[in-house]
Amino acid sequence: MASVLDLAPVLPVVVLDDPADAVPLARALVAGGLPAIEVTLRTPAAPEAIRAIADGVPGAVVGAGTLLTPEQVDLAVGAGARFLVSPGWTDVLVDAMRGAGVPFLPGVSTASEVVGLLERGVREMKFFPAEAAGGTAYLRSLHGPLPQARFCPTGGIGADSASAYLALPNVGCVGGSWMLPADAVAARDWGRVEALARAAAGLRAVGARCR
Repeated sequence: MASVLDLAPVLPVVVLDDPADAVPLARALVAGGLPAIEVTLRTPAAPEAIRAIADGVPGAVVGAGTLLTPEQVDLAVGAGARFLVSPGWTDVLVDAMRGAGVPFLPGVSTASEVVGLLERGVREMKFFPAEAAGGTAYLRSLHGPLPQARFCPTGGIGADSASAYLALPNVGCVGGSWMLPADAVAARDWGRVEALARAAAGLRAVGARCR
């Protein structure tokens, strides 16, 4: 599989309460040009939702997010997750994710955490919580001393700020949920989700012009 950071400019961060919504939601995102989908393990429905997307949406690359323990890593991979994302990292968690045999994005918010992962051979990371941790200014500052690190910033990013992140040379994609407004998901308005996903997918060109 290509790097998760290169599959699309935006990685939708999905929280599902009803696994029955997983397949139509994923189809809408894929149709809109966002094939990589992070389903967070924040609800009991998440493993079933991951399995449903993995089995029922061929164009989707479904991953699992909010991983905190090796047990959750096993659960996610067993459900069919093709990549893993965590909000932070420990040696134990990184070892578990590496041992799972799928791409993973451990979370960082400081230069020391980035250096620690680089020492372990990990070059692709989640920058979280992006806006609270310093935003584009912080990531731009990291690029000079640590150009080998690439990031998926997530946390507080919306349609109005995503392009500024995508213009940075050390950002491959951004994570967010603005293309999944709660009222649209509750109403199962998958057409609206698809339209918002298509607009998000178009941000790559905007970011490229800003570089």
